[in-house]
Amino acid sequence: MRLGLSLGYQTAWSTPADHLAMAQEADRLGYAVVWAAEAYGSDAVSMLAWMAGQTQRIDLGAAVMQIPARTPAMTAMTAATLDTLSGGRFRLGLGVSGPQVSEGWHGVRFAKPLARTREYVDIVRMALARERVTYDGEHYRLPLPDGAGKAIKLGFHPHRSDIPLYLAAVGPKNLKLAGEIADGWLAIFFAPDMAGEYVAQIGPKPGFDIAPTVPVVVGDDLAACADVIRWYAALYIGGMGSREQNFYNQLAVRMGYEKEAKLVQDLYLSKQVAEAAAAVPQEFIERTSLIGTKERIRDRIREYAAAGVGTLSVSPYVGDLEGGIATLRTVAEAFEESGV
Repeated sequence: MRLGLSLGYQTAWSTPADHLAMAQEADRLGYAVVWAAEAYGSDAVSMLAWMAGQTQRIDLGAAVMQIPARTPAMTAMTAATLDTLSGGRFRLGLGVSGPQVSEGWHGVRFAKPLARTREYVDIVRMALARERVTYDGEHYRLPLPDGAGKAIKLGFHPHRSDIPLYLAAVGPKNLKLAGEIADGWLAIFFAPDMAGEYVAQIGPKPGFDIAPTVPVVVGDDLAACADVIRWYAALYIGGMGSREQNFYNQLAVRMGYEKEAKLVQDLYLSKQVAEAAAAVPQEFIERTSLIGTKERIRDRIREYAAAGVGTLSVSPYVGDLEGGIATLRTVAEAFEESGV
């Protein structure tokens, strides 16, 4: 198992300079990969390109590039360019986002996300292999029929034609798809004690990289550490999507928190955000996060390794750059002491 750093995207309380400093520190400490995200603000590609020229060894991962935001050919072009710029350090993470962002921001229908993902990945891989792209699918047809288009192949030789491809998956069907067509899984709210269920859904696939993003807060008071993460958990369980279609709420239900998930959602959608955060079970946070002392984090790292995690990507929940750097160092020390 290797360590990763998940930076997320730019927010009101973060800066590009801080994210770069975190990536450079992770590079120095021997972390395997730094991931950048996108939703409907800062994009992943610009951040990763900027960091590529100012880091040395660390891989640069998109977690994720949104499928509705780009054509598959554009994603292949971007992946090939980033991988070449970085000397073969790029990891391509893809995800369909959710209906609110896909339809409200990108103007792309969310229907049949699994079928669209399968076709999208087919075309991306075809383009990266420098094959002439021809595709006759339900969602993508290349070239367009009865038009002036022709089958084209990627116009330069990329550093690699087999760039590692990850899928962000939450539901069982999407996780099964990741096992079929991807090289790894970008997981959220990953509980090591449920690893057997996850692996069964993925199916047997040698070398498949389970890569969860895990919030981390270092401190002596476990409850106080959990309180820092509650707002993030409440946002996803309660407010990420509609009442009828919230994949993270459904995940919490599958994890055994049906009543609690409903309460968090009811409160959040009623704009009682503080109450929703307080309603997130302590046990849920402890199962899906790294919180507490360095020694507790060390023991939890061993649990993630035993669960089959290949890349443990930590997301420091801190108030400033100094705290973020300190957290990265503590996790690196705990990882070293764990012996995994």
